[in-house]
Amino acid sequence: MLNPDRLFPVEDKARDLARALYETVRSLPIISPHGHTDPRWFAENKKFPNPAQLFITPDHYVFRMLCSQGVKMEDLGVPRIDGGWTETDGRKIWRLFAKHAYLFRATPSRMWLSHAFEDVFGWSDWINEDNADQVYDHIAECLEKPEFLPRALFERFNIEALATTESPLDDLKWHRAIRESGWDGKVVTAYRPDPVVDPHYKGFVDNIEKFGEIAGVNATSWKGYLEAHRIRRAYFKEMGATSSDHGHLTARTENFSEAEAEALFQKALKGECSAEEADAFRGHMLTEMARMSLEDGFTLQIHPGSNRNHSNPVFEMFGLDKGFDIPTQTDYVHALKPLLDAVGMERDLRIVLFTLDETSYARELAPLAGVYPALRLGPAWWFHDSPEGMRRFREMTTETAGFYNTVGFNDDTRAFCSIPARHDVARRVDCAFLATLVVQGRLSDDEAFEVASDLTYRLAKQAYQL
Repeated sequence: MLNPDRLFPVEDKARDLARALYETVRSLPIISPHGHTDPRWFAENKKFPNPAQLFITPDHYVFRMLCSQGVKMEDLGVPRIDGGWTETDGRKIWRLFAKHAYLFRATPSRMWLSHAFEDVFGWSDWINEDNADQVYDHIAECLEKPEFLPRALFERFNIEALATTESPLDDLKWHRAIRESGWDGKVVTAYRPDPVVDPHYKGFVDNIEKFGEIAGVNATSWKGYLEAHRIRRAYFKEMGATSSDHGHLTARTENFSEAEAEALFQKALKGECSAEEADAFRGHMLTEMARMSLEDGFTLQIHPGSNRNHSNPVFEMFGLDKGFDIPTQTDYVHALKPLLDAVGMERDLRIVLFTLDETSYARELAPLAGVYPALRLGPAWWFHDSPEGMRRFREMTTETAGFYNTVGFNDDTRAFCSIPARHDVARRVDCAFLATLVVQGRLSDDEAFEVASDLTYRLAKQAYQL
């Protein structure tokens, strides 16, 4: 399934150089600074239950495509929050996936799955109804072997560092268990405070009460609330965290006075915030989080522009993060100005910007990152972490921000076995882009080889202090 020249230029000279560049970076360690794999996997190091539980049920990239063609999420084993029936027979789920596998033709998911089937499990044919049971049995047999346990795969994938993402309300017991196990794999957490900074987050008031209890302070006062963040961030840092992550609907920031912020916070605790006021509070908290990053050294990631849980029926039945998050238009120039006026010129601060609105790359994001010392651009994200999206990212940002105001590649996935596939795609796309620049006379060979290594490894390691 895997063409060795996939994603390289078709013109001979550029393709030959892309191959040479790729050979120097293909085996570099993976830095995975932002993702959503389950730390419990590495803490317990138990075998994955079956192929369906590994590839289908937890991966919204996969089941959203099947859902779009009328396949019920219950039939794919996606758990319901009310405890209602969902399919638990892995083979039935797998056969249903195989029946619809043609839907993934030319998609990034097809590329990631093909890479995992062939490179990880040694199966070199794409799945269909005829071979579904054979593929299932082959992968299931592999999963019984010690070399396919989570820690063994982590080491085989050559992952140098991997960050998961947890709420401030999480006790991080699995991260502590990893640390106490004696295993030397580097799995760290990242601070994702959405449940306690978004007044419209489900259970916000109860979350604040629990937040204070965990931190040991009165989090219902403004000063106590900020102190609770500092206390929890310190604990996350103890568990290896080097970053925070913020998934807001907009990129709006504010820089209110203490009195204004406290008044808005008290209104949020009463459940009286309008949509505008909730957005304003989230925006102010981005500025507060940036200030805290100057204190504790965290890299601050802003992931705006996703209209999350767009389907109310799906959200009510299955909960968060079930493939119904939809990109929206996003403003950065005006939205980020309060934050940038406050801390944008800080050389010791790292703010990484992501977008689901590609029209903002050349118009807003690259010019902003190309001048403010605190800003860096995150890679093509989510709906755009495809070969085409990665290439568009380089084409639209390099002219203004260059390479060194970007931060390498984030795989941002729950699908563990897709991590090496996603990084391989990014390395191939970057090598193809660099080879084209050399052939066009815009970059020397020596520079291209240096940049390829930086984009693959050094920039992510540096930006996230991993």
